[in-house]
Amino acid sequence: MLNHRIVKPLAIGAVVVVLAGGAFGIVEASTGGGSAGASTGTAQTAKAGVPPKGSFPAQGGGAPAQGGAAAKGGGSNARSAPAAGGTVGTVSDVTSTGFTVTTPAGQKVTVKTSSTTSATAGKSVLVLGTSDGTTITATQVLAPPTGGPTTYTPSKVATFQRGTPTTSKQDGKVPANYTEGSGTIVSGTDANQATTAALAAYPGGVVDRVVELSNGEYEVHDIGVSWPHHIFVSSSFQVVGAD
Repeated sequence: MLNHRIVKPLAIGAVVVVLAGGAFGIVEASTGGGSAGASTGTAQTAKAGVPPKGSFPAQGGGAPAQGGAAAKGGGSNARSAPAAGGTVGTVSDVTSTGFTVTTPAGQKVTVKTSSTTSATAGKSVLVLGTSDGTTITATQVLAPPTGGPTTYTPSKVATFQRGTPTTSKQDGKVPANYTEGSGTIVSGTDANQATTAALAAYPGGVVDRVVELSNGEYEVHDIGVSWPHHIFVSSSFQVVGAD
């Protein structure tokens, strides 16, 4: 009897611990709008490509950089939801809702436009807008930049080819103490000017975000090519280096 009375309270205590853990989980789910809402939010975040908790957050704690909304101070340099960017290339397949751009490196980019934005097949253009991988929702379709201010002579873009190693080299100067993933995603005029400068020096890829670094310079992230992946632009919008 004595042994039975001692063991029984311990068993009850164990049940209480389990229930307490379960209660904590319910409270946390309720904070996100209920268990069903929390599950939906997790699925949407993963679909948007936002890094998991514990890695760099998306701009503004997960909010996308849409339509040129101000984003300075809003987050870190992580691949997140669509952000300000652009590309240059030749127009084809023009429809009432957009067209295709083929970059100098052979990358195909889908451009979505409004009814007031037009392009002519066979023409070279600079597209600025909101980049989501190789799809850009255009806010501006302009004549392509010619040349561009740099502090050195840029190398040629290395095109992407399946089965070949990624090119690894450095052009010009990489900002001191630069660490991949640092900085704050920006949009609006600053992003457009940095994108234009970067694509003038290194045409061929697709800019999918622009990041302001702690020293006031910009890191322009380039995809769709083997090199460069990071193009560095000064606060006066001169290209200073790439890697």
